[in-house]
Amino acid sequence: MGIEIAGPLGLLILVFDIYAILNVARSQASSLVRVVWIALILIAPIIGFLLWLFLGPREERSLFRR
Repeated sequence: MGIEIAGPLGLLILVFDIYAILNVARSQASSLVRVVWIALILIAPIIGFLLWLFLGPREERSLFRR
């Protein structure tokens, strides 16, 4: 028995997770660190996103960098 999140809340979580994964993939962190962060976000979407938000690599968190 798992917890199912559907509807608008599920969509919001999906958008946040995609944002986090894209930022991790574009970060300057080592490949191993990026893989671990992406795996964490994919395995535990809500907790993974929150951990990334507070503990993730500290770079400019923007998809549109100059």
